[in-house]
Amino acid sequence: MSQPYEELLEGDSVLRLAPGARHELVCGRLHGLVAASVANFAGTRLLPARSRVQLAHHTFICPDLALVTAATGKLWLAAEVVSSDDHHADTVIKKQLYEAAKLPRLWMLDPRYDNVEVYHAHSYGLILRGILTGPERLTEKLLPEFELGVADLFRAAG
Repeated sequence: MSQPYEELLEGDSVLRLAPGARHELVCGRLHGLVAASVANFAGTRLLPARSRVQLAHHTFICPDLALVTAATGKLWLAAEVVSSDDHHADTVIKKQLYEAAKLPRLWMLDPRYDNVEVYHAHSYGLILRGILTGPERLTEKLLPEFELGVADLFRAAG
């Protein structure tokens, strides 16, 4: 069962509600497939869901999925499963924090619309590279063994 958790966003403590069942289903599927795709990568480590990661001096976030470099522990890919009852923190606030930290890759998975927004770092900040839905496939060139059908990610339990 999920638990509430705390994040520190630019010095402000934010208590996040426990994620719901669909959120956890999507998060679990994503973790399983990413874990399999990084199993043979010595330079990359997948953290447990909602591990606390420091982005800046007074900013600790708990992404639903976090990939860090093994040598430095630096976050290079984060995924946030958007919660319908608390979407502002993920879609606005945390996205701005990721951008300020120059995060190389960000995935925003939205179970409300069954889509995935893919962002890449650019000199101008995070740039939306695409919004994937239905039959489209989520891939990442830095994870050559990773591929996930968006419809499979959001399908009902069963």
